[in-house]
This record gives sequence, C-alpha cells and structure tokens, in this order.
Amino acid sequence: MNKRVRKAIFPVAGLGTRLLPATKSMPKEMLTIVDRPLIQYAVDEAREAGIEQMIFVTGRGKSSLVDYFDTAYELEAVMREKGKSLDVLEPSRAGFGEIVTVRQQEPLGLGHAVWCARHIVGDEPFAVLLPDELMLGKPNCLAQLVAAYEKVGGNVVAALEVPASETHKYGVIDPGQSEGRLTEILGMIEKPAAGTAPSNLMLPGRYILQPDVMRQLDAQERGAGGEIQLTDAMARLVGKQPFHAWTFEGARYDCGSASGFVIANLAAALDRSDVAPNIRDFLQQL
Repeated sequence: MNKRVRKAIFPVAGLGTRLLPATKSMPKEMLTIVDRPLIQYAVDEAREAGIEQMIFVTGRGKSSLVDYFDTAYELEAVMREKGKSLDVLEPSRAGFGEIVTVRQQEPLGLGHAVWCARHIVGDEPFAVLLPDELMLGKPNCLAQLVAAYEKVGGNVVAALEVPASETHKYGVIDPGQSEGRLTEILGMIEKPAAGTAPSNLMLPGRYILQPDVMRQLDAQERGAGGEIQLTDAMARLVGKQPFHAWTFEGARYDCGSASGFVIANLAAALDRSDVAPNIRDFLQQL
C-alpha cells in the first residue's frame, strides 16, 4: 500500500523579477488569470487531487497570499447588506488548518524552498506545485499524478514535451521504458547545455516525492545557477527508489513571463462560457 499524499508544498517566496514592475509590491502568485489569482488555481488543483494541507513557503512581502484565503468580514458584511451571494468567495476560504506557512529567508533555489517545509512534511510523501506554472486539464495535472502514484508508488513527476531548442531552460529527464503516458526515469539534469539534453521531456513544476528527498536536500549542495536545485536532489535518488514521469494531458502556461501571462489569460478566458463570447468577438475584430 502506498501512503496517501495529503500535503503539498507551494514555493511562493520568489520575487517575480520577470514581471516587474507589476510584482514590485504584489506577489506574482496574486496576479489574476481572468478573475482568480494564480495561487487560487494552484490550491484548487491540489484540493481536487485530494490534498488536505497546503504548505506555503513564503518570504517578505508575501502576506497577501495568506490574507487572500482568510475570511473577509467587512467585504462579506457589505455583500450581505446588498443582497449579493457569497458563493463567489467560497474557493478563497481556507478551512481550519488547511493552510500553513513557513519562511524561506534567503532566495537559495527551489530545492531550498522545498527543504524549508521538511518539518511540516515529516515522514510522508508530498506534492510540490509551482503556482506560476498554470496547468489546465481535466482531470487536472496533480490529480493525474496522484492516479499514477497510486499505481506505481515511489516518486512521480509531471513531464511535458518541448522543442529540443528549449531544453536548456528546464530540468530534463533521461527516459527509460515507457507505457502509455508513464515513463521510467533513469536520470535528471537541470538546465543541460544546449544540444546535450537526454530527451525533450521537461519538468513543468508538479511533483509527488518521497520524504527521502528532504534528506538529500540536507546537504545544501549548489547546482545550476549557484542554487540548491530540487532536480539534483531527485536525481541522486534515481536507482534507489522508483521514479516515473507522467506526460501531462492538458495545457501548460508559463505565467512568470509577460507573454506567457497574457497567453494564459486568453486561453483561460476562452475556456469560460461566461467570458469567451466577448473575447472571441474582440479577437475577430483584431
């Protein structure tokens, strides 16, 4: 029996420098796709996948992420007085103990951010979601990973095919045998030099990992960019534990860049029956 995945880590301490000046005073995870912030999409994804506890790894100036999921007494009182439904606020309400936070006091990389949550994770498998990677699919990306994990156990990460010319931007897997969308992982490389990647399967920011990854991160070894890389810690466990990639069936949008953010808004809007007609009319006029 595989232990159920109950906890998810959201590394949200980054500065969002690719989206300045918008992120000067607002966390990039609070930027909206249509009418919901990115962090809401990520939390909704985790909830649908059965996650019970969301662990936000935050930094200075990120308190609005936690405030967003709190009860807005004044707003709700005004809405009630005006006879407006509060249903629209329901997804932004966190249950008691559903969200906990821990600080990453220095920007030392994704691996370090995940490591900061080690005491909350404890001895359980856990998920990791990068909120600026918007993953849209039915079922959603993490739910697909959970289903794969329940079959094969071990560690299961999301994968997406990208052009060979772009592999140097991402963590890339060295693939073994494949069965449908499930691929055995023989190794992983973070941002390989151009022309050296073992495949075009990149890691788009969704993971289910065993707690042993935290022990690997204890060493605080620096990798690409001088940062503590999660990919490097995972790579050291390949061959010691089952490792598989699940090729995600859906769409991925990099909302950490200006163009990706705009494209994500268009794609999400066109998928909304209440918004899509006006967007289509506007695009046709263009």
